[in-house]
Order: sequence, then structure tokens, then C-alpha cells
Amino acid sequence: MEAPVQNFKYVDYLWDDQKAQALEGDEVALLLYRSNILGADLRITNYGGGNTSCKTMEKDPLTGEPTEVMWIKGSGGDIGTLKRSGLAGLYVDRLRNLQNVYRGIEHEDEMVALFNHCIYDLDSKAPSIDTPLHGFLPFKHIDHLHPDALIAIAAAKDSQKITEELWNGEMGWVPWQRPGFDLGLQLEKCLRDNPGIRGIVLGGHGVFTWGDTSYECYMNSLEVIEKASEYLAEHTGKDRPVFGGARVESLNEEARKKQAAALAPVLRGFCSSQQRMIGHFTDDQRVLEFINSHDLDKLAPMGTSCPDHFLRTKIAPLVLDLPADVELSDATAIAEQLAPAFEAYRKNYTDYYENHKHPNSPAIRDTNPVIILWPGVGMFSFAKNKQTARVASEFYINAINVMRGAEAVSEYTSLPLQEAFDIEYWLLEEAKLQRMPKPKTLSGKIALITGGGGGIGRAIANKLADEGACVVLSDLYEERLQEANGDFGRDVSTYAVADVTNEASVSVAFEKSALEFGGVDIVVNCAGLAISKPIEETTQDDWNLLQNVIVRGQFLVSQQGVAIMRKQALGGTPLGGDIVNIASKNGLVSGPNNVGYGTAKAAQQHMSRLLAAELGKDKIRVNVVNPDAVIVGSKIWEGKWAEGRAKAYGVTVDELPAYYAKRTLMNEILYPEDIANAVLAFTNGILSKSTGNILNVDGGVAAAFVR
Repeated sequence: MEAPVQNFKYVDYLWDDQKAQALEGDEVALLLYRSNILGADLRITNYGGGNTSCKTMEKDPLTGEPTEVMWIKGSGGDIGTLKRSGLAGLYVDRLRNLQNVYRGIEHEDEMVALFNHCIYDLDSKAPSIDTPLHGFLPFKHIDHLHPDALIAIAAAKDSQKITEELWNGEMGWVPWQRPGFDLGLQLEKCLRDNPGIRGIVLGGHGVFTWGDTSYECYMNSLEVIEKASEYLAEHTGKDRPVFGGARVESLNEEARKKQAAALAPVLRGFCSSQQRMIGHFTDDQRVLEFINSHDLDKLAPMGTSCPDHFLRTKIAPLVLDLPADVELSDATAIAEQLAPAFEAYRKNYTDYYENHKHPNSPAIRDTNPVIILWPGVGMFSFAKNKQTARVASEFYINAINVMRGAEAVSEYTSLPLQEAFDIEYWLLEEAKLQRMPKPKTLSGKIALITGGGGGIGRAIANKLADEGACVVLSDLYEERLQEANGDFGRDVSTYAVADVTNEASVSVAFEKSALEFGGVDIVVNCAGLAISKPIEETTQDDWNLLQNVIVRGQFLVSQQGVAIMRKQALGGTPLGGDIVNIASKNGLVSGPNNVGYGTAKAAQQHMSRLLAAELGKDKIRVNVVNPDAVIVGSKIWEGKWAEGRAKAYGVTVDELPAYYAKRTLMNEILYPEDIANAVLAFTNGILSKSTGNILNVDGGVAAAFVR
């Protein structure tokens, strides 16, 4: 029997009956399907938030007898992308029998280790702290979600009363309690005291819903969320304007983005005082409604209520006391104006830690803000990588939605600071952080690569991204950029069509880098072209084109890159940076029919030495990579350059790779990846005290030896 297609206004009905029928008989597959479509709607739960489970009858491998097994999202997973490998499978009877050894709430953390004694599936992911919350409820299918609408009711001052009246007693209510073994017992008690309920609202936290089948569970979840959403919509703006109405007017979209791009590197510098951070910016209308409002000063310091929110956003944001249309040309003056706010934020966070820590609390973490609000402009978030920064931003938008809804129907309440601290510095949460993989060599760094659509530029971008960098691809040709950008997943890259000979066009690329990631740390000047002609055939247009693209282009890109790197240092920490210029063996070796190209490449090399001498005080390193004859995969060799070089050496175009390889000391053909490896060597920290150098990647051409 086909499931009827449902129409919801506030959530997305994504159940595809044809897909579900193909999974019929495999309850675990249906659990994964349900989880993924629930996680696809950010109004239902955000990345990494919530948990889902199902219970099945399996054959016990030890006794051969049927036994009930619970399949649940493992620790640190995300229901939107959940796969079978991300599940934990546990014996239900063993899990429930843990109640016999439970010593009380002050000892409940010790129960997490005992979950491992309940594992049925030896390939299980580590069971999460939510495991007993699902295990102590008798239902076959259970969803634990963090919908904005439900958390708004859960975080309202009159949460219990609203829950009882809105659902006419069909929903249970449990007051705020940290997730864990004891909360599982409280859910079990709530169900026992209220038989026949369809779900339970967790004060300040979220909701539990269930069903006999995966579909019934899914529908129950959507219906409960829809009802809460309708209730909030009916009350929002009814008695008073949302968030008390607007106090500040937003700049227009173009101006917002200009201001954000100009300030982002300064903010990144402040936020990177303890660890290099990646930024994210949004001027989402929900954000603007909140940050421009009269209630901002009241609500922002209260902080977020749901643990999933503040674990990623910190309790409270930093609100900038800065006019939206402030002149930002004097970055030093702006940084001096902002410094006291960052100092106050760090002190307040330190006081929060010192006033609430326990003897066994983990060491204090980074004291800088994660979320920064700029009324009239938008919201910045800073974290160790782009995904974490973006997700923090999404979670704070969830928090805004919660505050909006709670204020519409009652009064928003946040967690007591001690409760919040006990979640943030929970030893189990610390253990999860310690299990995370170590950062790669370029994690936290941002690289802008000109000529990013070409073979060498693309190889460099791939190499730097593989080592953890965020990359900004710049090129004249959007088709090439789109193709190259497709090499990367979300949160790794962006691109900007830019002409390196045009100052305004170069600015667009750096603004994109600042908006997407917060600034720049590595600039790779790879844009170029090649013209091979004898002097009598070299026109002024040929000469000017080579000088403009290769020399002027390197100057303009380097100039703007340095300006951003210097902005990032205004926060008090010299983050420095790297400029790597892709020149050529031809800048060192005199060859035939090459006056225009060779002169431009020599200018590149000497400009690099001059900049290295000038920028050392800023901890900005400037180095050169000299390729030679990178024919395979290089765009330069697709045109007349190959014909010109073949003519100069008396060989055919097809014979060029072998010709160049034979004249090297190592008899090697060179590839774009070889140049990328050289760029990595200059930027990954191994050569952190080297500047003004030239690294030949030419297979060994004795005439090009620098010394």
C-alpha cells in the first residue's frame, strides 16, 4: 500500500514510496533512509544534530536464539549523511540491564564505557551519549530531533504549559537535564506516567517522537514539528514586532558584502590569536532581522539554549559596536577600535571558565569568539576549518529562530551558565575532541591561485587542498574555473573570474577570498602565457601582453595579497604568509626566439627577490618555482608556443616532451604535479625560514643552476 503524499507548510515531506518499498524488509535500511531525509531539512535538525534508531530481531551469534537489537546513530555522526557504517548495534536487554549497576546521576559518565559491553555488531561505531534515551523507550522506531520550532517551545519560560495545551496532553514534557543515562530513565518515567503519548518535549533541548514503522515514525515527527511551527507562526508579530522591531537599517546587499570583505581579514586576525582560523560570512535575512533589532542587546548576551548549538557557537556572540557604513580604508584605526571588544570577550570567557570549572575540567580552550555580529551588515563565524565555521553559522541561525519563536509565545530562557559549562567542558565531549584526526599541514590556511583553470594552477590547487588548505581559483575563463572547481567538495574551494592585469578585477578575487574564507595566507602567481618569436617578429603587442600578464599581473596580485596579510596581523598575531611565483627556467637561461617571454620571466624572478627583502619584517615569505617544459597538461603548450619552441630546436611538436627530457640531467618528463609539489614545499612549514629562493623543477638543467 502506497503512503499518501503529504502537504506540509513548515517542513519538507521527502518520503519517496518507491524508494522505501525497494527497502521493504530491511528495517536498518529504512532507518538510514528516514534519517537521511530528516537530516536534509535544516528546519528539522542541523549538521551532526539529533539521533535516530530502530529495533530489530536478530540471531544471537553466541546462542543462536532470537534477540532484540537496537541500531542507533553512533557518536559524532550526522543523520543527513548517515550510512550503515555510522551505526552502533547493541543488545537491548543488556543495555536495559545496565540499570542494575547504575550508581546515580553523579556517576552516570561511567555508564558510557559500559555501553561497549552491550555491543551486538562488532563493526559498530562508538555508541553515543543518547544511546540509553532510545534504549529505555520500547518503540521500534525513534527520532530525537532538534527542530527550531520545538526548541523554541522547549526554551520558552512557559514551556511545560505550552506543551500540554498545544498537544492536548498527547506530548510528554521533561525538564532540562544533560543528556545521559539518567535522562534516559526520566524519559522512561515520563512514558510510564503518561501512557499513550506520541512524543516527549525535552526542556531547552529538543523532542522525541516514535512509531511502529519507519514511515509512521517519520510522519509523527513531521506532524509534531508542523503543529509547533503553525503555533509559532500564529503568534509571531501578533502582540509586538519581531524582536521588538528594527533599530538599525541594513546596507544594500552590494554594500554589505563590500564591508564584510574589507573587515573579514581584520576579524580573522583577532580570532586567530591562538589558532589560525577560517571564516564564513552570511547576510541571511533571518540574521539581519535579529542583529538590526531592538532586542539584540537583551537576547545576544543570554546565549543559546540547545547544547548542540552552543557547543559549536560558544554561549554568546561578540556584537560589534561599529556603524554599518563606517569607512574601512584605515584598517589600523579600525583594529585599534575593535581591540578592546576582543579583549573584553576573552576576559569574560576566561572568567566564565574560572568561575565554573571543576577540579578535573579540561584546560581552557580558545577564548576568542566563534560568532561575530555586525548590525546592518551580517554575521561572521570563525573556526578551525570552513565546514566547522559554516556549521557554526547555521547553528546560530537555528538559535535565532529559537529566540524568535520563544519570544513570540512567551519569554526566551537560556541555560544557567553552570549547566552550559558542564556541557561545554564535559569530559566525554573532551574525549570526543581528542579522538578527532590531527590537522593536515595546511589546515587553517587559505590559498589564492591565479591561472587556476590551467594545468599547473589546477594541480597546485589540488595539492594544497589535499593538505588541508581552502583554495580560491582565479582565471580569465569561467568554463575552466568551473571544471577545476569541480575537483573539490563543499567547503574547500571557490572561484573568481579575474584579469590579473586589471586592478579592480584582482580586487574581486580577493574580496571573494575574504567573504568565503576570511582572508588569504598563500598567493600563487601562476597566471601566464608564452610567445616564442625571434626579435624581428616580436611585435609591441606581443611585448606588452607578456609584460602585462606576467609582470604587471604578479605585481598587482602580490600587492593586494600583501595588504590582506598585513590586515590579518593587526589583531596582534603576525600570521605572515607566502607568495610563490611560478616563473620559468627561461628567466635564467638565454635561449633562442624568446626575448619577450624570457625578459618577463626574469622580471618575475627579480621582483620576487625585491619583495622578499621588503616583506621579511611582516613574516611574509616570497619564493619562486622555476618549471621548464611542463608540456603534459599545461594550457600554454596547446597553442603556438609549442610550435615556436619546436621550430627553434628543429623538432616536431610531438617530439618536444622527449626532446626536453633528454636534455635534462635526470632524463625526466615534467608534469604539473611536480610544480605543485614544489609550491607545497615552500608553504607547508618545512621551509618556514626560507625566503627569496628559487627552486628549479626542470629535471636538471645545468645552465639554469642558480649558483
